[in-house]
Amino acid sequence: MPNYPINDQSQVDETQLDAYDYHLPEQQVAQVPASPRDSSRLMVIDRKKGTWEHRVFRDLPEFLNSSDLIVANNTHVIKARLLGQRVRLEGGQRILGGRVEFVLLEAKGVRTWEGLMHASAKYVPGLMFQVPSPTGEITGTVVQGSSESSSGTVVVEFDRDPVQVGAGQLPLPHYIERSAQQADDQNYQTIYSKVQGSAAAPTAGLHFTEKVLSDLRQKGVEWKEVTLHVGLGTFRPVKTQNIFDHVMHEERFEISEQVGRSVSEWKNLGNRVLAIGTTSVRTLESAWVPQMGLRAGPGRTSIFIHPGGHPFQVVDRLLTNFHLPKSTLLMLVSAFAGRELVLAAYREAVREGYRFFSYGDAMLIL
Repeated sequence: MPNYPINDQSQVDETQLDAYDYHLPEQQVAQVPASPRDSSRLMVIDRKKGTWEHRVFRDLPEFLNSSDLIVANNTHVIKARLLGQRVRLEGGQRILGGRVEFVLLEAKGVRTWEGLMHASAKYVPGLMFQVPSPTGEITGTVVQGSSESSSGTVVVEFDRDPVQVGAGQLPLPHYIERSAQQADDQNYQTIYSKVQGSAAAPTAGLHFTEKVLSDLRQKGVEWKEVTLHVGLGTFRPVKTQNIFDHVMHEERFEISEQVGRSVSEWKNLGNRVLAIGTTSVRTLESAWVPQMGLRAGPGRTSIFIHPGGHPFQVVDRLLTNFHLPKSTLLMLVSAFAGRELVLAAYREAVREGYRFFSYGDAMLIL
């Protein structure tokens, strides 16, 4: 359990984007998940001691006991990635044009979706495109867009609901350099996913198996679930050099009355809360009301957790994957464990051949 190497970082400005950069060899970006899920590696970090050790995910229950309550995100990833072609009407005929990609983010009404578009033309209102589905093409029309850019969020109205007709693919992240396959339909969902609506998986939960859950129950560890549908707020890149200038996109969450009450009572007893993934952290910290506890019900969050910002009021421990350089997720983890310790651990993970990002290995921060 080595101490992390201390570098002279007294001149590093944690408000600057470059402070959250690190080098990652391309071959360490995981393209497929570990099999079985709980055979992935687990780096365990002790914040107080500034140390880490290398374990396997199935060892997780060894670090927890009846003083721990786990909160996980039970969102279910929809087939949100639509691939099609632009359409223009000419003499009553449909003429197909360039490629269009549209990622569904949030339903805005019957057959109407807000999403992220990439197109070979500017996506002004009226732009039409068609997407194949198992029951024939569906057509989308931009009803709210922008003439300023050819990539961004727009609102599209479809002639049939793209989720119901199965027109989409699972939206695997861009760094997975292949199209979604049938195995991803299962692999890119947590085993406890329940509530449809997410554009990406809460990937820290992908490592759990029924055996790990059973071992946790035997240790007396409590388990509760919240729902946050992962959207643009989680994966939009930071483009401002001063991280305080970055604006998070809103994401939807929901907390049941029972979970709100349980977490509030647990914290009042002085026990620990372990959040599974950054989405669970953002849900809990957004809904916590001082002197009142965890607010139940539906909500929306644009909370941006970074060093020098929001204090942690609910989460005592964190299970997470290894995140992209310069990402809001890496900033959240740095706020929780300290940027220097986190980046030192990342350098160690690179040296030790850990697998990174959505299908990669995990980190437990105590």
